[in-house]
Amino acid sequence: MKLLIIEDDQHLSDTIKETTQDMFHTQQAFDGEEGLFLAEQNIFDCIILDIMLPYLNGYEVLKKLRSQNITTPVIMLTAKDGIGDKIQGFKAGADDYLAKPFHREELLLRLEAIVRRSGGELKQNTLSFKELKLNIKNKTAQFGEETVKLNGKQFDLLEYLVNNKNIILTKEQIFDRIWGFESDTSTTVVEVYASNLRKTLKKFNYDQYIKTFRGLGYMLSDAGEQDE
Repeated sequence: MKLLIIEDDQHLSDTIKETTQDMFHTQQAFDGEEGLFLAEQNIFDCIILDIMLPYLNGYEVLKKLRSQNITTPVIMLTAKDGIGDKIQGFKAGADDYLAKPFHREELLLRLEAIVRRSGGELKQNTLSFKELKLNIKNKTAQFGEETVKLNGKQFDLLEYLVNNKNIILTKEQIFDRIWGFESDTSTTVVEVYASNLRKTLKKFNYDQYIKTFRGLGYMLSDAGEQDE
């Protein structure tokens, strides 16, 4: 799962990253404009958002995200703990609110709860699609007793598709999610991996569930070719 930390205090941001490393792959932003740009890619499972940020404050970032119908769960993080600040945060679209200083255990519990409410699987470390079972912790995929061999990026692609079944994911979203913004390769790699994933799943007749939208991206659909 992927977490975006928008916090201008680098020491605190690094501490949060270290605290959450067993639960998430993290991306950091250190001002409101950078954070908004990353959050707008809509590839994260949760966002930790500070209020007092350079360029755009946390309220402004959150309002802009919600106005674009980006519903990624957001925990607002601030030194302010007055009721007025909490009300303003919730009105802007925050899902939870955590005041500094905070305990590591409280942050982890709030993250776990917020992702679980939004459909994440932090507890079980498993995902399923029809008869396919994915073990996120062990990076294995199984049909019944048979293990499906997937390399690292293939597994990540299938996990992302399963997590967003029946939703079209653009090639850019997939690339940013799996390869990262700083990757030296191009988005054509997504087509290569999607093709290879189809070949791997063909043995189980599950290649039919990966739909291609030319010029746009891919979707894992509940309705396969045989169902249409």
